[in-house]
Amino acid sequence: RHSASDRKASPRKKAKEWPRWVQVLIAAAITSVLLFFSYHLFLKQIIFRFAVCDGIKAYQTCIPRGYEIMGIDISHHQGNIDWQKLEDGLSPDAPIRFVYMKATEGNNHKDRRFSSNWKRAKEHGFARGAYHYFTEKSSGDAQAAMFIKNVELESGDLPPMIDIEEEPKDKDAFLIEVKKFILRLEEHYGVKPIIYSYAKYHDKYLDETFFNDYVFWVAHYYVDNPDVERDWKIWQFTDIGRIPGISKKTDINVLNGGEEALKELLIK
Repeated sequence: RHSASDRKASPRKKAKEWPRWVQVLIAAAITSVLLFFSYHLFLKQIIFRFAVCDGIKAYQTCIPRGYEIMGIDISHHQGNIDWQKLEDGLSPDAPIRFVYMKATEGNNHKDRRFSSNWKRAKEHGFARGAYHYFTEKSSGDAQAAMFIKNVELESGDLPPMIDIEEEPKDKDAFLIEVKKFILRLEEHYGVKPIIYSYAKYHDKYLDETFFNDYVFWVAHYYVDNPDVERDWKIWQFTDIGRIPGISKKTDINVLNGGEEALKELLIK
């Protein structure tokens, strides 16, 4: 009988290796994915911040040339806003005139900072507007009831805005509920709501005659002009603005038109 030391160790099976060309392809694919997400999440913002600005440099971003009226949109994500610092720190070359704030989402969520933001915006002289984030989880009527319950509009306020950006599982059913929501708000407040969405989303889901009857607010970043197949009134051109009194990055918008265009939007 052989001792343990005399026994030969069983040879280890060599791990199967991918062919060299497969390894190269996998590495290239992973690198491409990482570069894509790095560009869209970080590099694009850095390039945008430090690129030569053909417009007005303000709020650590480049304001597109040719627009007189600026605005921001906020929610609880912006945290506790120092409204006095915001008012005092505005750029004279790009004064912010209007503020839209998130009021509700779905049929059961009220933004926890809405009431405070709503009150303070008016106290500091901003034209104020409230918006609703529309979801596929509940009916248009239920979501309209949620918004109406929490938002009381006055003369001098801006029309309600509906934020539509969720990818629906059933486009036709989703749009039926969206239309119910819009018509319910229009009936209640006596003004046409504003529709907000991204340029590509609009062209994919909202390119219908019904929606053309409403003011459109387009979101399209890092471009000289929004690329959308319809007229627009407000353009959200960046989501990385740095506004005095707000510690978090903030969306900045321009109004297509001057002082008269803003007055036309206000509720009489």
